[in-house]
Amino acid sequence: MKTIRRILTAATLLAFTGSALADATIKAGPRKGRLLEVEKDKAEFFVEKDRTVSIDFYDNEMKSKPAADHVVTATAEAPSGKVKLEFEKKGDLLVSKAPLPEGEHYTVVVQVKAGADAKPKNFRIKLDLSTCAGCSNPEYACTCDE
Repeated sequence: MKTIRRILTAATLLAFTGSALADATIKAGPRKGRLLEVEKDKAEFFVEKDRTVSIDFYDNEMKSKPAADHVVTATAEAPSGKVKLEFEKKGDLLVSKAPLPEGEHYTVVVQVKAGADAKPKNFRIKLDLSTCAGCSNPEYACTCDE
């Protein structure tokens, strides 16, 4: 009886874990950056050619909208040490004041708040700037099922 109960418990846990992982699929935005779900908006994390990070905001119809009251910070966890990135408004975008540290294959933690008093939402992005052969997005925004 205990064995059957353990098998049922394990099966239930696997079912819930599988559905949670299915919801964690990566989505790309119009600029081929990583799409981040923030409350009722979407934010696109995009690494520019000069290694600065730009964040563009979209509504549910994926139409670009001004950054408004959104507050974004990021921390690059590079091998050389953690580097905090601050953002400033440039047009409708938020752009990092400094570029990402040299190298790749480290984690960038992005924190987005819908307003100054809103609860923050954190996103962990593995920085890989190479281009995916399947979807032609940068690997950090790859939408393939690999």
